[in-house]
Amino acid sequence: MSDQKSDKAQSSERTYRIQDPEQLTSNLLKLFQEGGRALTNYLEKSGEQSGPFSAKSEASQATKALGNVVRSWVSEPTKFAESQSDLLRDYVELWGRSVQKVLGNDVEPVAAPAPGDNRFKDSEWSENAFFDFWKQAYLLTSRWAEDVVEETPGLDEHTKKQAEFYLQQIASALSPSNFILTNPEIMRETLASNGENLVRGMAHLADDLQNTGELFKIAQTDVDAFEVGKNLAVTPGKIVFQNDLIQLIQYEPSTPTVYTMPLLMIPPWINKFYILDLVPEKSFIAWAVSQGFTVFTISWVNPDETFADKSFEDYMTEGLLEAVGAVINTTGQKQINALGYCVGGTLLSATLAYMAATNDNRIKSATFLTTQTDFKSAGDLLVFIDDSQLNALEEMMAEHGFLDGSRMAAVFNALRPKDLIWPYIVNNYLLGKKPVPFDLLYWNQDSTRLPAANHLFYLREFYQKNNLATGNMKLCGQTLDLSKVKMPIYELATKDDHIAPAQSVFTGAALFGGPVKFVLSGSGHIAGVVNPPQKKKYQYWTSRKHEEAFDDWLESATMHEGSWWPDWATWLEKRSGEQTEPRDPSKGKSKPIEDAPGSYVLQRS
Repeated sequence: MSDQKSDKAQSSERTYRIQDPEQLTSNLLKLFQEGGRALTNYLEKSGEQSGPFSAKSEASQATKALGNVVRSWVSEPTKFAESQSDLLRDYVELWGRSVQKVLGNDVEPVAAPAPGDNRFKDSEWSENAFFDFWKQAYLLTSRWAEDVVEETPGLDEHTKKQAEFYLQQIASALSPSNFILTNPEIMRETLASNGENLVRGMAHLADDLQNTGELFKIAQTDVDAFEVGKNLAVTPGKIVFQNDLIQLIQYEPSTPTVYTMPLLMIPPWINKFYILDLVPEKSFIAWAVSQGFTVFTISWVNPDETFADKSFEDYMTEGLLEAVGAVINTTGQKQINALGYCVGGTLLSATLAYMAATNDNRIKSATFLTTQTDFKSAGDLLVFIDDSQLNALEEMMAEHGFLDGSRMAAVFNALRPKDLIWPYIVNNYLLGKKPVPFDLLYWNQDSTRLPAANHLFYLREFYQKNNLATGNMKLCGQTLDLSKVKMPIYELATKDDHIAPAQSVFTGAALFGGPVKFVLSGSGHIAGVVNPPQKKKYQYWTSRKHEEAFDDWLESATMHEGSWWPDWATWLEKRSGEQTEPRDPSKGKSKPIEDAPGSYVLQRS
């Protein structure tokens, strides 16, 4: 046993030994040179980063939110002292067990990472006593701080959510996985390459600072590996209608016959439509076409300052309703099926209520993917919804007439910093590696601008006031009542969704007046939707019972392995009519304008 311990210690010593001191010194000099270039680029950009939602203003918001926590605990000194004592006892226990581990004894950890926490997957985080100590100390401290915020007396729910959000940013940043001396993988790479990884990383940082706009963006993928229309959004089709706001794509059939009832997909306008048409093996659109559906998809324009006054009503009338009319005109059918994703689904739900109020029955059934209609229990974005923040956002958008898409992308990244920010900082700047090609992350960085009028209406009327759910929303003079929407609905939520939580989607589904099939998919807002059957990933849940509470529904639900796509296709087939000749978009009633994916999706922010 002692020989094994000795061999392990010698192996560890060899792993963390400087290979070439002279080369390391040379690389450190190069590191300082690249650091100077990065600092210059940062200082050139820093003058632009002021005003609402700048680093300075966000630091002020964080100080305010966490200050409220501190003030609340000051009034409970005894309880806070007890909490600190608990943390101190955990530290003492950790120190004792770490000493035992150094002596070669096997000990149980005091704290272990949560399942799926990839920051500590390197075996040295558990095998090496030094790195194991820092990992557990961090976990103990961060979890203690989370408990302190959660148990803070007298905080309203919004203030608590803000404090939790900013604490998450701080805790994620302070993880030992983000520092050279406390991350075993970085240490090994630094010593093995004599610091070349740090030189490369600093060069990557300098390049990102130089190429970034007003808001600093960390490269998450190799952008040169993808091109829309070449290896993304390549499902064949034609643009059969367009106006200032949308291009309408009709896809070429791939089956001998198709269902008579066409399907219109309404993607969110806060991103580009090809989240539903990624590389061919992941394309939901291509798969739907292969099931015999005649598929149309809206491709939203990437708006500039001339769209500043485009309202939510315009997105309904000029966007969705004109698309419905174009699909009917192109196919000759009196009714269609519709599918909305995320905010595209929210637009669809509001439009269906408007159509019910105006006796418009052109949509026969609706599918909603991770769509909220009741925002009372909405996701983490509620952190940013209060009067002061919305007023600051309005001030920012007034300058250009739109919100730059990179800011929205940064918000979504900030909701999951340990997954969407810090792993890329470690990979790009500390390990000195280039990000790997990933179609989903390419789509994520291909952001769109958001018109001021539409975006403020969406945040205030839906998120802040929840007017659609309460029946207090009006569009084009009509009061919207979701209970008047009587058509069959397929409602998909995802289990780990931070943007549209399953509980929130479930609550909103109960507002419709017709039959609703609620389905829960594994994973999150994107991966739970983009889950091709051939990948055999995740799972989904269905239930024949119509429970009033989400927890009761989940308890009654049956889990199915694999993708929800075939279940949805079976549901939609029953609402799509008979089989007919396939529809060639080149020979329809609407003359094609250009090939899919069209020109609107190619407009960059």
